[in-house]
Amino acid sequence: MPIDVQPPRTRGSETTRAASPPRRAVPLLAWNVIAVVLGIGIWTVLARVGVSGLPGPQAVAVRAGELAMDGTLLDDSLASLRRVLIGFALGTALAIPVGFLMGWYRTARGLIEPYVQFFRTIPPLAVIPLAILLMGIGETPKIFVIFLAAFLSCVVSTFQGVVSVERTMINAARVLGANDAVVFRRVIVPASTPFILVGMRVGLGAAWATLVAAELIAAQEGLGYRMQQAQIYYDLPSIFVGLITIGVLGLIMDRLLLTAEKRLTGWQERR
Repeated sequence: MPIDVQPPRTRGSETTRAASPPRRAVPLLAWNVIAVVLGIGIWTVLARVGVSGLPGPQAVAVRAGELAMDGTLLDDSLASLRRVLIGFALGTALAIPVGFLMGWYRTARGLIEPYVQFFRTIPPLAVIPLAILLMGIGETPKIFVIFLAAFLSCVVSTFQGVVSVERTMINAARVLGANDAVVFRRVIVPASTPFILVGMRVGLGAAWATLVAAELIAAQEGLGYRMQQAQIYYDLPSIFVGLITIGVLGLIMDRLLLTAEKRLTGWQERR
């Protein structure tokens, strides 16, 4: 009877595959730099072909240098940053406890949620005429409009974080003898922290997005005010300087919040 003799199976390919070093992933920062370089390159090409009088990066850089040398850019940046920080801080400070109340107590949810949802459908910019009539033309109405934008963005995220906590975790804590205060402090707050920080990042973006309109209210300094003055004289490089400055400041603040999020939610799985 013939014996079927098979040659030994070679594992050369598997050995080679196992021995080959894994491909190193390109760092995220490198992709960020590549994206910025590509963006500037596309901007330069569009400016050179003359797209609607678009100023090039060089013209914008020259104008930024002029505004920086006479102190205008620094003064405007500090004025806008002060308004955003105050409005954002007040909006977040109120949104977090209100969101916890809505999520933890059904009575509070029933009383507060209709107003939150109502005002969420009204753009903060639409409140500007009312703010001027009730608060005058000083700093108060500007900060109030920014506060409203940050508050409405953050409160919903905080509320969603509280109601999204798994019931199993709450029941397990109660079985171990935890009362309401302990459950809230040791279960609800940590589990809601990622939602709160995401809401803060969204609220920060809303605050910066509302800044230019807020500085329509009889402002004498600020990035939004400077952009509006540049619009009157068709000074496109100054408008671009304002836009880029707002974007850079917003990006820096967002990165700071993202760093805080990673430190406070280190237990959370990430991709």
